[in-house]
This record gives sequence, structure tokens and C-alpha cells, in this order.
Amino acid sequence: MPNTNQSRRILVTGGAGFIGSALVRRLIRGGDTVVLNCDKFTYAAVPAALEETSRHPNYRLIKIDICDRRGVEAAFSDYHPTGVIHLAAETHVDRSIDGPLTFIRTNVLGTAVLLDVSYSYYCALNAAERANFRFHHVSTDEVFGSLDHEDMASTEGAPYAPNSPYSASKAGADHLVRAWHRTLGLPTITTHSSNTFGPWQFPDKFIPMMIISALRGRHLPIYGNGGNVRDWLFVEDHVEALWRVFCAGAIGESYNIGGSTELTNQAVAIQICRLLDWMVPGSPYRPHEQLIRFVPDRPGHDLRYGLDPAKLIRAMGWRPRLDFGKALELSVQWYIDKRDWWERILATSYEGARLGLNIAVGLDR
Repeated sequence: MPNTNQSRRILVTGGAGFIGSALVRRLIRGGDTVVLNCDKFTYAAVPAALEETSRHPNYRLIKIDICDRRGVEAAFSDYHPTGVIHLAAETHVDRSIDGPLTFIRTNVLGTAVLLDVSYSYYCALNAAERANFRFHHVSTDEVFGSLDHEDMASTEGAPYAPNSPYSASKAGADHLVRAWHRTLGLPTITTHSSNTFGPWQFPDKFIPMMIISALRGRHLPIYGNGGNVRDWLFVEDHVEALWRVFCAGAIGESYNIGGSTELTNQAVAIQICRLLDWMVPGSPYRPHEQLIRFVPDRPGHDLRYGLDPAKLIRAMGWRPRLDFGKALELSVQWYIDKRDWWERILATSYEGARLGLNIAVGLDR
């Protein structure tokens, strides 16, 4: 059982995923927080990322589907959390094109179950416990849709315009969180973040796919003409912002966690190739840039995302600790060093095929 003398007991959903595991590591390192990690362990779970926390006395792990109301209720009853940070979600846009109902089930229904259980639990707390409880929902910049002009950036009050099944499911979850707060009084906070990257990210995401493909001498598939723009955020900076918002954010508010680094997909791929040229001088695939191939675009591919993080900066003084270049260098080196990890994934659970169009033009072509 967790040490109930600790100041906070946080129930983290999706804590075995990429961002979730980084948050769990951050909380355990802090020393004054006990964590219950609730995760379904889908294909994208990274148990190895939790090895350093697995034997810590302030850490517990249960396998649970957030759509399972009885299981969620049991977790709350047993653990008695002082707060929830909700990261559990299906997140890959291409996979949402191939199988949208999985995203609706987890991201919408799962969030609704978690909110409803949280509300029942919250109502049963005493006044002091209710004053300290909060439900932090972690969302995405994609709910705001595509930005067409370079000088535009989505603020917290921007209208929603989701274009993929993934972003639509996250928008639905956002609206449910708002409703449970405004109508039922559940103390909630929401964050929207830029594209996050770093160690332990599953190989089907853009940056690890580019790194791994280049290391294997495979083509680097870039959608369309490579001109789609994303704002990039290092995972350690993301989870630091999440914790600051959880601790100090105003109830009922939302905050943008933006990396303030907008780059085209092609520009990111080129930076990765040039880093690998330098970091792997003996590679037979140098210059790695020759491996880039443009492939048919994703259906409904948003042109550009960009978040304005000014509210978070003003309120909490948060800024990314690492600039994009240094964070990318650290990430490339990590994937070089962790080849055994991603090779096992490619051999067992993800062969590298293109998703979203049912055309195999991924890592192995």
C-alpha cells in the first residue's frame, strides 16, 4: 500500500505510455508524491520506461481499462487519491483513420467513465479533501484544427475544429470535462500540448520513425510535400509543465503547453539525417538525407498546428528547458543506444507498415 503520510496521492491514467511514464518518473523523483499508475497496456505501452520506479515504495501499478467502471471504482476506493491526471488515450492519427471506434471508446467513453467515478468519489470526500482534489485532463493542440496563416497561434479560447477521428475524440473528451465542471462542479483543469517527442516514444510516431528508418537504411516516408508544420515539445519539458499546472493551475481553466518551435516535417527529417551523419560516422547510409521519400498524403492532413503558451508562462513562469536542437540530439542518441528495445518492437508488435491508408510504405520499404 502507498505511504499515506505523503502529501499527495495521484492517480495517473495511461502512466505506462510515452508521456505518462515520463510523468510518473517525474513524480516519483520528486519524493513527496505517491502514484497509482492505471494503464490498460495497449500496444504502445512501454513497461521498460518504468523500471526505475517499479520497486519504489511510493509507486503502484494496476492494469485497468478506463471504460471498466467497476475497475475504476475499485481503484479509487482502494487508493483514495487526492487528484487525478488523465493521460490514457488512443493517440495516433493514422490509426484513428483505420479504426475510429477504438478511439471513440477509449477517449470519449473512457473519459466519461473516469469523470463520473471521479465525481462520485469527490462528492463523498470531506470539505478539506474536496478543497484539495482536482482532475487534470491532458489534451492536444489538434482539437483546434489546422491553422492556415503563419502568424496565427491557438489560444485557450480558440474555437474547436477537429478534423481527424483522433482529434474529434479528444475534443469530445474536452467537452465532457468542461461539462462535469460547469454543471456538476467537479474541479477540473485541462491542458493542450504541442507534438511531444523524446525517449521511449513508440516507433510509429514521426520522429522515432525517421530515426529508426535512417538507422536501418530504410526510406524515410514523409507525407505529401513535407510542408506540414508542427510545434515540437520535449517530453521532459511537457511533464514538468503538467505538474506545475496540476499544482498551481486555476480550477476550470485550460492552459496551452507550447514548444514555440514550429518546423515542417521535411525540416525535422533533414535535421535528424544530419545528426545521424555526424553521430554515426561509420553508417553505410550516409548521407542519410538521400533516404527521404515523399509518399501519398494522409487523408484530411492538417496543414499546421501552433499553440500560444503565454497564459502558462505568465501564470507559472514555465518555459521549455531545452531548445529543439539539443532535445532532438538527445533523442537521436537515445534511439541509437536503445536499438535492442525498438528492434524487439519491430519484430513483435509493429512491423513498420504505413498506417491510415492501408499501404505498406513504412519502415521496411
